[in-house]
Amino acid sequence: MKAWIVRFASLYVFNVIVLLVIGLLTPAHVGWAVLWAAVILTLAELFVKPVLQRLFARSAAKSASERTRAGEALVQGGIVLLVAAIIWVITLVLTGVNARGSWFWAYVLPPVILAIGWFVYARIDDRIEAQASLHYDKAEAGIRGRGAASAEQPAEAAPTVTPDDGLTPEQRKMLDDLGS
Repeated sequence: MKAWIVRFASLYVFNVIVLLVIGLLTPAHVGWAVLWAAVILTLAELFVKPVLQRLFARSAAKSASERTRAGEALVQGGIVLLVAAIIWVITLVLTGVNARGSWFWAYVLPPVILAIGWFVYARIDDRIEAQASLHYDKAEAGIRGRGAASAEQPAEAAPTVTPDDGLTPEQRKMLDDLGS
């Protein structure tokens, strides 16, 4: 349950930022609807996006042997943009976001910005979710009355003196595991 809450919260905050960028760069009017639109966008990304991507990928896989490497990359990019466009239309229909202006500015550019946002989020999601998980643990510790000290206890258990070999603790652990 915690993993879903953390993932939803971190994706929600990121989607608020993406929707504000869409509101700044396009004639789409986001306004205060950004709060509800981010909920819908987050739910669509968590539940609708994987289904659509599987569906379109399965359909595209049937003719994958007939395409070159560049052609396959274009098809995969087209799938991402098509899924982003569907998610954008779902967001428009279920929220107060108003996409006005020309067809390009209202229905083509926002899905491109959304796809770029997905790419950026995929690159940084582990760090964002780790920070959100840390905040979740601190809040849970405060609610349950254990205080902030117990929430920070695992960090204090880590050794403070490390060899000066330039390795991170994770890399050092991997090397130790290889030796045993």
